[in-house]
Amino acid sequence: MTNFRARYLAVGFVGGVAAGSFVWNHFQHNCRRELFNRSALRRVAALGYLRARPSVSTARILKEYIAWEPRPILRQRGARLLKTLETTL
Repeated sequence: MTNFRARYLAVGFVGGVAAGSFVWNHFQHNCRRELFNRSALRRVAALGYLRARPSVSTARILKEYIAWEPRPILRQRGARLLKTLETTL
């Protein structure tokens, strides 16, 4: 009986991770233009979206974002992303 429960637990865990990943990707895609939103979670999602799209316009908007961002941790995250982006370009 414990082997049966372990399988269900493993399937549930993998299913939860897959569903969570799908929801997060969907959230990021919807929030790609939410970089200056009041919600910090939406700004984090927008940064994640921009990370996968290196371009000159992305670098430009990240510079504006870093100057605007009120939260130090998100400002640092944006600065790291910009540095990586500039190295890539």
